[in-house]
Amino acid sequence: MTPRLRSHDRGFTLIEMVVVISLILVLLAIALPMYQRAIQRSKEARLHWDVTTLNKAVQSYSLDKKKAPQSLDDLVQAGYIKFIPEDITGRTDSWVTEPEDPQKAWDPNEPGIGWVHSGSNQISTDGGAYSSWVK
Repeated sequence: MTPRLRSHDRGFTLIEMVVVISLILVLLAIALPMYQRAIQRSKEARLHWDVTTLNKAVQSYSLDKKKAPQSLDDLVQAGYIKFIPEDITGRTDSWVTEPEDPQKAWDPNEPGIGWVHSGSNQISTDGGAYSSWVK
């Protein structure tokens, strides 16, 4: 005599499985773009922080040394920053350094870095170019 299957021992039907998988896919379709936007916003927040830090380091170096740094490496060697951070491009060599104003320069014969901004030409989530972000 074979034991009979009880109705609660049968498992899920194909329709139930399709409904569950469909619900999971709908939730993923909603959550994935939100996750990607959150990642992008965190990268942009990091860029804001790095631009601010680099420009403050340039100002501090200039005030302490009575001359502007000639490169970002000068900031590292003098201990104003530990390392050159990655730009939003993922590279450390894509930062753009703008010369200081010659009329306000410590040494007009040897102007250094006035300010730093991103070298990326991509557009941020707020509609502006990353290269226009200066703190």
